[in-house]
Parts: sequence; structure tokens; C-alpha cells
Amino acid sequence: MHSGLESCGVPPTDNIPTIGLVSLGCPKALVDFERIATRLVSDGYRFSADYHHADLILINTCGFITAAEEESLDAIGEALATNGRVIVSGCLGIRAARIRENYPEVLAILGPNSPAAVIDAIHQHLPPPQKNSHTAISPVGIKLTPAHYAYLKIAEGCNHRCTFCIIPQLRGELHSRPAGEILHEAEQLVACGVKELLIIAQDISAYGKDLHYRKDLWRGRRLRTRLPELAYALGKLGAWVRLHYVYPYMIVNELIALMAEGIILPYLDIPLQHASPSILRLMRRPLDITNSLARIHAWREICPELVLRSTFIVGFPGETENDFQYLLEFLAAAKLNHVGCFTYSKVNGASANDLPHQVPEEIKQERYARLMELQQGISRERLRQTIGQSLDVLVDKVDNNGAIARGADSAPEIDGVVYINDGQKLRVGEFYSVEIVDSDNYDRWGVVKDYPKRHKTSVKEKF
Repeated sequence: MHSGLESCGVPPTDNIPTIGLVSLGCPKALVDFERIATRLVSDGYRFSADYHHADLILINTCGFITAAEEESLDAIGEALATNGRVIVSGCLGIRAARIRENYPEVLAILGPNSPAAVIDAIHQHLPPPQKNSHTAISPVGIKLTPAHYAYLKIAEGCNHRCTFCIIPQLRGELHSRPAGEILHEAEQLVACGVKELLIIAQDISAYGKDLHYRKDLWRGRRLRTRLPELAYALGKLGAWVRLHYVYPYMIVNELIALMAEGIILPYLDIPLQHASPSILRLMRRPLDITNSLARIHAWREICPELVLRSTFIVGFPGETENDFQYLLEFLAAAKLNHVGCFTYSKVNGASANDLPHQVPEEIKQERYARLMELQQGISRERLRQTIGQSLDVLVDKVDNNGAIARGADSAPEIDGVVYINDGQKLRVGEFYSVEIVDSDNYDRWGVVKDYPKRHKTSVKEKF
């Protein structure tokens, strides 16, 4: 359950309606939930981190894979058992019958992309205070991430039809936000102290395609609604800019050039999913990514500091041992910095469910273990090579044991961290320079050296 929202300015009097918030799933869903939370605060509600002290629980669910469905259903059951008054929103909400079958006492069920309906349901079952003091809210609204970083969603939905995925069914077709609107939000976030902007969408490379890359107004200039132009403008705001869920279209070459110039972080999160041409065809991936290795080598020639993260599925229907070996050989050659791996799981409504030659569960698990063993060795060696080097880091946590931070090469919550044992006096959300003194498979240890220079750009206008 997300907590820490009691400080939003609502007076802690007993007659204020109180809501418990639970957000499950991906950062894209979290952004939606932040907008709902902002509206609720504006309406005079208070939040509680305790089910017992809440008048109602709002659960934002995930329904992407079977395991996520089960986690969401378990969360609903726990909230009902503890509190008894629950409203459900999010991706699993499109399967209302499944929720009702398990929990008929749920007050209301809403799907994704329906914030107004969620607010209406809450008003119905827990009316807002009649005398709302119109609480002052930060220009960036309520954020459920730490104050020094924020997810910035630039588009909704997806036009691809991958056989293992139902995102278009859950969230619809691609719908890009205007560039000026995004940049205005980003500017407000940076003004409020955000040091890192995590750019997200289901496929940020497709940003603007649905709008035919039309121009939008930003600071008196016309800016194309297109990812390289948007990334350049974001990079001039003074914060770290990190790109997630990038498909390897040709525009990636333009992004790599921006990274080489220090305008955005040299970090790409590219969900390749597999390397075998036959499996990629069965997955119906949206473009030819069978030459990914050559592209990776070319990108590193342009930007040697480039950090690459990707995710892969093992045990996809039809995956043979030869297909899996192809994937292992790709990973050994690509030497990606960060890798996530999942065993294939059926998703309700996905066409891959009907493919022949389903892989037995024990083979999936065995392949998962082999892949992760290989990648652990790659990661261990990459991190070992950084020992003795200086690294600028952003501090995420400080306690009596020291500090936990990340370099530009690591995204929050999914990548490794840097432990700073002498960092008790450091400040969360600030940049420091550390010397790396040790490492393991995924994490590093460092000692404080100095304050680095703030992230700035000093290049000529390009767009």
C-alpha cells in the first residue's frame, strides 16, 4: 500500500473521509493512479496507510499476466477481509465477472483509463466533505514516487499486436500527448525538485505517430511531436532523462546521438523479448529485430557509455532448444547491462494461448535458470570493471547503515544500486560523487568523494 500521503495538507480531523490506496502493476498504471489521488485530495479526502483507519479502500489492479491477476485478486481479498469496503480500478477491471465471481461484495469495478468513473464511484460510496477547504496542492499533484524522481507518461495505448500481449485490449490504440503539454508538466516537476524524469509509454518510439508528428507550441517555438525532438527539449530542463520501453526503430540512432552529447542519459530500455527469428515471428513482434546485435554494436560505437536493459521470455510456445541456444548466444555476444527474464505465462485473451507446442513448465524453469546464470556472469564482470572508478550517483535512501544510491546506468526499482557505507550524512535526492570499491552480481559499494556538477546541457539548438 502506498503511504506518505497524509502530508498533502488535509487536516487530520476525524470527520474527513479517509481512503486507503493500493497500486499494483506497472509505472504507467501508477501515473494514472497519481492523477486519481490528486483529484481526491482536491475533493477533500484524506489518505491512510492502514486498512483499519480507512473508510474505503481503492485498489488499482494489474491484469497483464496470470500471476498479476492472482496478485490483484489476493489484494482485493485482503482488503475486504480487513476493511470490507473496496472499489477496484485498473486493468483487471475489464474482467469484472472474474472479480465478482471471487468477491461479489466489491462496491464498484472500473477499468483502466476511467479516472472520472473512479471518482464518481468514490463519491457515491464515500461522499466528499460538504465543507471542503480546497486544499492547496503542488502544481505537479500527488506523487507516489519519492520526491526526487517521477514517471512522465508521454502516450497511452499501443498499436502492435504481439501474440503474448493484450495491452491494446486493456488500454486501446496509441494516443500521444501533445509535446507542449508534456514539457509543461516536466518543467513543473523539475521546479518542484524532481532530479530524474523517467519517460514511459507502452512504446515511446512510436510517440507522435498517431498525430502525424504535428508541431506543438513550446516556449514560443513550434516543436514536432516526435521522440528525438521531445527528448532533446526534456534534456535541457536540467534533470536526468531516462528512456524506457524503446523499440529499435531508426529514430534510436538520433537518440543515441543525444546521449553521446550528454543531453539525455546514455540508457536505453529495449524490450527485445527474444533473439531467435522463428520465435520473434511467432510472437509477431512489430518490426525486424533479428539484426539487434549489429545495431547494438553500432550504437556503442557512437556512444561508448551506452547502458542497455532488456527483457526476455523463455518457454514461449514453439521454443526449441535450438531457439533457446540462439538466445543464449545473443546474450553472450551483446553483453547487456541489465536483463529481466520471465517464463512464458498464458494471458487471458492473448492469441499465443492457442499456439501449438506449448513448453512444459519444468523446461521453462530450467531455461530461466540457465539464462539468469549466464547473465549474472555478464553483469558481475561488467560491474567488476567499474571498481576504482568515480561515479556520480543520485541518493535514494539514507539511514543509520549508510546510503543507497544509483548511477546514470541504473533505473529505480529494477536495476542494481550503489551502497555507500559512509553515507549517513548524505541527503536523499541529491547528487554525489563516489569511488566504487566493490561489487557483486548486481550491486556495487562506494565511498563518498565529492559533489559532482549538476546535470546541464550547453549545446546549440538542434530542432
